[in-house]
Amino acid sequence: MGKLFTRDTQAIFWNNNKTAIQRMLDYDYTIKRETPSVAAIVAPTSGNKFEKFFWGGDEIMIPLYKSTAEAKAAQPQADVLLNFASFRTAYDVTMEALNLGGFKTIMITAEGIPERLARGMNAYARELGVVVIGPATVGAIAPGAFKIANIGGTIENIINSKLHRAGSCGLVTRSGGLFNELSNIIAINADGIAEGVAIGGDRFVGSVFIDNLLRMQENPDVKYMILLGEVGGTEEYKVIEAVKSGKITKPIIAWCIGTIAKYYDSGVQFGHAGASANAERETAEAKNKAMAEAGIHVPATFNDLPAKIREVYEDLKAKGVIGEIEEPEINIVPKVRRPKQFICTISDDRGEEATYAGFPISSVATPDTDKGIGDVISLLWFKKQYPKWATDFIETVIKTVADHGPAVSGAHNAKVTARAGKSVVESLVTGLLTIGPRFGGAIDGAAKYFKYADDNNLSPKEFLSYMKKEGVPIPGIGHRIKSLKNPDLRVTGLMNYAAEHFPATPLLDYAKTVEALTTSKKENLILNVDGTIGILMVDMWRALGYSEEEINEFIESGTLNAFFIVGRSIGFIGHVLDEKRLAMPMYRHPMDDILYDVKKAEKID
Repeated sequence: MGKLFTRDTQAIFWNNNKTAIQRMLDYDYTIKRETPSVAAIVAPTSGNKFEKFFWGGDEIMIPLYKSTAEAKAAQPQADVLLNFASFRTAYDVTMEALNLGGFKTIMITAEGIPERLARGMNAYARELGVVVIGPATVGAIAPGAFKIANIGGTIENIINSKLHRAGSCGLVTRSGGLFNELSNIIAINADGIAEGVAIGGDRFVGSVFIDNLLRMQENPDVKYMILLGEVGGTEEYKVIEAVKSGKITKPIIAWCIGTIAKYYDSGVQFGHAGASANAERETAEAKNKAMAEAGIHVPATFNDLPAKIREVYEDLKAKGVIGEIEEPEINIVPKVRRPKQFICTISDDRGEEATYAGFPISSVATPDTDKGIGDVISLLWFKKQYPKWATDFIETVIKTVADHGPAVSGAHNAKVTARAGKSVVESLVTGLLTIGPRFGGAIDGAAKYFKYADDNNLSPKEFLSYMKKEGVPIPGIGHRIKSLKNPDLRVTGLMNYAAEHFPATPLLDYAKTVEALTTSKKENLILNVDGTIGILMVDMWRALGYSEEEINEFIESGTLNAFFIVGRSIGFIGHVLDEKRLAMPMYRHPMDDILYDVKKAEKID
């Protein structure tokens, strides 16, 4: 009970309705919310990870997810679901959200959900204590705090209707259009609304008039209430009983539209599915009369409603129930806005000092900060503050792969280019361009295939069979010189570090069982340095709490190879500078090291 929304309320928006979402964000900006009211968007068919929207004159990114479950897991604080699915899927989307849990309010914009399904859905939501607004609604608003989608109309209309800050009235209607009209009438004749809900036009909606009025009775910001009913249904009688029993003590102004129906020879439906009287008791005239008899403020006609609002408002103000409202400062949404062409989420150079993932460079760069290159990489590559054992491991990896002598293809290319008189940059690039599947790629490959085997519970024998069927040599296994009897001390050092500092090494433990099988066939089929690095990187990310999906994404995007690139750049530059220092001449490969097999070209007639 009490307030429906606050300034901290955030929603998950089902369906990427960009116009409605932008209106919500423009409202957030106008009222100076700290956080956007839309935390996530569910877009099942989209391949994007985010959608850009304007925040004033700037832009922000709202994450996109494939399902409600995925969005809720990523944004657990979002307790409102804005269901903009079509009437064909709106029921399923709502039921999934109810079963997921964690939602206090669900708004359903679709019109025409089959009545049998709507009644079951609404009953289930009520059982769970979830407020359902709709179906067939434009939503609700807590002025100055949170608004759903298009309710209230444009920003200009919202300001004119005083919906940018809380007033004193609680407004409940069926119609979204009349909600906007009444908001304007209230703004002219009183001080605006504190909370408003358009419950929806379908015959069977989730939260009915009495639900919302009872909540507003408990909301201290609401001093009086306005109920706009309509012909059809009997929900207004529940309000009458609540007034008579004393459950509702705050003044209510009410009117049921559709009094003209009595002038028609047969029953007429007025727009909404529920706006049709099936009995005398459901006529607008009968309900207006019953409400007036119960002590509710009912005007003589709809045209008299503004005067009735002013009368009740002025009376409450004279009694000191309603005080003066101080108008807050608001932001003005720019008329002209231009979308940005580039996005940067890792660093910012706009202030007095550039930052790495929100940290001033001086806070990580100088020796007194006790931060190293591993810390900088964790900030700029992963936007996280890694613990020391992880940043030290990253630095260990970079130092380990920095160079492997002048004979490897990358160093060779860099040296040849330097001897051609090219710059350090040009020479470095020629070396870096050799990095790929055959040179450095074993780190990515080892992480990918060993993780796949571990994820699928393959035994070492099954893993070897799988790789054989794939026609791929096991990345990270095998060394030209090193063997069980002549171990690679780099591998030994990495494993010892992991044993001492890593919380756990499940993938390395699995890889060792594979190594035991491969070395039983040939003793140089050991875990090499590339394989050990790739496997331990997976263990590091697991220990840091990344999901398996996130780790798979790191592997597929080439993140592991990036460590090799950074490390080996150190060695390539060293070789380039060595060539410059020695003033070596242009390189020409010796002819006796080339097999010439040149035959005379055939003539084509």
